[in-house]
Amino acid sequence: MVTPDRLAALFKAYHTPLLRFLTRRLGDRDEAEEIAQETFVRALKQETIASERSWLFAVASNLVRDEARRGARERKRHDLLRVREEAESSVEPEPTSMEREEDRALARQAIEMLGERDRDALLMREEGLGYEEIAEALDLSLASVGTTLSRARRRLMEAYESLQQERSAERA
Repeated sequence: MVTPDRLAALFKAYHTPLLRFLTRRLGDRDEAEEIAQETFVRALKQETIASERSWLFAVASNLVRDEARRGARERKRHDLLRVREEAESSVEPEPTSMEREEDRALARQAIEMLGERDRDALLMREEGLGYEEIAEALDLSLASVGTTLSRARRRLMEAYESLQQERSAERA
């Protein structure tokens, strides 16, 4: 079992990059903190961890996936309620005037349009994980990591540009 001292060392070494990855992945620092905490709790329960960083990122990715499934069910329920409320009310919220906030929202939306593997690969690479660690965390062959990252970058740019064009067309 991972000792408390070893867990403290893992936390010190990997908490910040893991939290950044999760915050970028989720767009919510509080939720990222919760998942990071759960990841380290699970590490404490492990007998041994062979490749610490890739194991932590893989567990965190799985927790995000599990949470997304739960959230999707809840969002469906909330969407139904929201549609019902909107139908009863004709008041629309004021749009934000800050272009930077809009660009951030577009970037976030473009990231969400990517497939899960592409999104996770990009965000893990952004956090400094090497190809070997990304391959292990996402259960890819080492040879396919570069291709996955290249494809993900291209798809991200295409999604972002498409969203920008939609926004421009809406304003015209």
